[in-house]
Amino acid sequence: MNFIELFKKKSLIAAHRGASSVAPENTLLAMKKSVGECDFIEIDVQLSSDGVAVVMHDETLIRTTNIVQLDMYKNRYPYRVSEFTLDELNSLDYGHGEALLTLRRALIFIKENSLYLNVEIKDAKKYFTNAKIVLTVLNEIQKLGVESQILISSFKGEYLKIIKNLSPNIPTAFLADDKHHSNLIEYLNDLDVDAYHINKKLLNKGLIDKLNTEGILVGVYVVSDEQEQKRFFEMGVYAVFSDLVI
Repeated sequence: MNFIELFKKKSLIAAHRGASSVAPENTLLAMKKSVGECDFIEIDVQLSSDGVAVVMHDETLIRTTNIVQLDMYKNRYPYRVSEFTLDELNSLDYGHGEALLTLRRALIFIKENSLYLNVEIKDAKKYFTNAKIVLTVLNEIQKLGVESQILISSFKGEYLKIIKNLSPNIPTAFLADDKHHSNLIEYLNDLDVDAYHINKKLLNKGLIDKLNTEGILVGVYVVSDEQEQKRFFEMGVYAVFSDLVI
């Protein structure tokens, strides 16, 4: 089964940054803990200064690593991920002794375990060209031959357009957090996305019905309460992103 076929199951549970309620987010342990507890795993990807795709959500390293405790990096504030090499990032603790997770390692894990992965590409236009970011991610996916197991999402529509042009068989999803695009349906159709993933505060039944009519699936984040998940599924969303309170 590929990701497009997975879409058809509906009522899917996605592990938000892995099982992030019981393991450090976006780590291999968080991915391992989510196995058997979800339908697919969601991770965030950006680039190190030397152009390696690494799995981290924040623009800086402050919240999710021990970098502020290390004298060797005390002059590197504000500790932007994009300003550290892969070797430097590998020197940090990502919570309870967890090591850095690269996109390549995450892809190997899903390949070995026949899992599905939503790769969210973080907006890094201040540091890299659109082509550099997207091609780095796509190259890793293609080298390991896991295109059928991948969904790519982003808040940056330009990334998604490049992906559809270069690898049209990989499904894509546009993200929204605090507001919808002013010409939403037209914009999503122009991006040729398969899904629209939104903050639950933006959700309403009319929107879901309209998008589903257009052939665009709706996912919602972050929803860890089972009753709330059930209500959103009844409204017609195809997936909820959960921290997996196991």
